[in-house]
Amino acid sequence: MPLPEKALIRRIRDRAAKYPGAGPHGVIGIGDDCAVVPIPRGHEALVTTDFSLEDVHFKRVWHPPESVGHRCLARALSDIAAMGGEPLAVFLSLAVPPSLPQKWVDGFLRGLLTLAREFNVSLAGGDTAKSPGGILADIVGLGSVPKGKGVLRSGARPGDRIYLTGELGASAATIDLLSSGKKLRPREFASHFFPRPRVAVAGFLRERGLASAMIDISDGLSTDLGHICDESEVGAELESEAIPVATVGNAARRVDLRFALHGGEDYELLFTAPPKKRVPLRIAGVAVRPIGVVTRARQMFLVQKGGVRQRLQPQGWEHFNK
Repeated sequence: MPLPEKALIRRIRDRAAKYPGAGPHGVIGIGDDCAVVPIPRGHEALVTTDFSLEDVHFKRVWHPPESVGHRCLARALSDIAAMGGEPLAVFLSLAVPPSLPQKWVDGFLRGLLTLAREFNVSLAGGDTAKSPGGILADIVGLGSVPKGKGVLRSGARPGDRIYLTGELGASAATIDLLSSGKKLRPREFASHFFPRPRVAVAGFLRERGLASAMIDISDGLSTDLGHICDESEVGAELESEAIPVATVGNAARRVDLRFALHGGEDYELLFTAPPKKRVPLRIAGVAVRPIGVVTRARQMFLVQKGGVRQRLQPQGWEHFNK
């Protein structure tokens, strides 16, 4: 059973205080009705929010609590990165059932705070509640970006090249293995259990004015590319052979292309850049690959080896799409 609410809040506050250096100087966090978070001069605020729901985004039988906490925060950090921003603080609202052991809550906080310390982010507040069913965690992320420099989804133009960081499909392939009853060691499948938000890559792209549009791969390449195309009123052609397909596990098994195209929760960056811009093939230690081109026709196509073109329909994650 979790601690009573006041004791649980004290526990969270004490745990957050044990991570020195987490967050920008001047943050006044847990303990008042609101947090006070300074925004750097000449910057604008970025605000994002994401649910992590038991049996939707994670399962207790599959995911250790440290992974759930890590993934909960990684979602917010990845959203801020997708705008070219720097994270400042996060707020956690956590609802748990009375039967949940406090040990699970402690593990969740450990996973979240370990990642927060790595990215110098404060856990500045939130809320706690009793859940009548499963675990519900809502994370609100606060970041900043220089005024007028946020990278939007609407900036892609015909002729721009399409780029992708890292590799795709590992998370969806891991879920497929778990769904088939496989017992997995989380550290061997870290791309799913402990994804890495590409904050440093995004900062590099924004500082050098390389990306014309950007999004993170949370719902699948086909769906997230569709978001850029919709907002920019353009189309796209992807080269099938250029899409970096991940390998999973110590056996380094190559995943199916469908996981790379339509699987979500990879948290890589998908961005476009004008053809005259020189985009490095490696940024902050992460591989960056050109995978296609932006077109005028408002349709998406996948170009197979040999030049065969086929329509690419968004088939990634979408809530209520039943």
